Amino acid sequence: MTATSSTTTGPATATGPATATGPANARDLALAHYAARGVLEHVLARHGATFQQQVALRAAVTSDVPQTADELVTQVQGSLKANPADIRTTLDELLAMRLLVADGAHLRPTDAGRELLATVGAETAPISARIWGGVPAEDLAAAGRVLAHVTERANAELAELTAPTT
Repeated sequence: MTATSSTTTGPATATGPATATGPANARDLALAHYAARGVLEHVLARHGATFQQQVALRAAVTSDVPQTADELVTQVQGSLKANPADIRTTLDELLAMRLLVADGAHLRPTDAGRELLATVGAETAPISARIWGGVPAEDLAAAGRVLAHVTERANAELAELTAPTT
């Protein structure tokens, strides 16, 4: 008589990853985020930039109109949920690095700032292609819908947690 073993896959738990057949959970989403962010941070570090600097610089570069520091702080805070004072420090760093320049009340990206984003984008593009390559379009569409839903719910929960009490 031979012994056989069978492995069953159950739902993911708060302490363990989902299996190939198990449902994703918050930990799985976080691990995927931090793995991808780690790749980007590695590339950014080679250029002397941080993740928060890149997010703030991208906000300035992708805007159709020049933004004030307050507008950039609001936009970056919406993305990163970071402390506004820390974001202001980041903007000061970008000004000191000459990746942003003050133009009256507005902050504008410099050519060096645009070039940094283009360079980082070019360096991360092949890595991103390897990471995302081969994932079926329908899976990406489903993941996009789920992530949008989770983001909406998390933003609502954060707004409730941070709302002033009366």
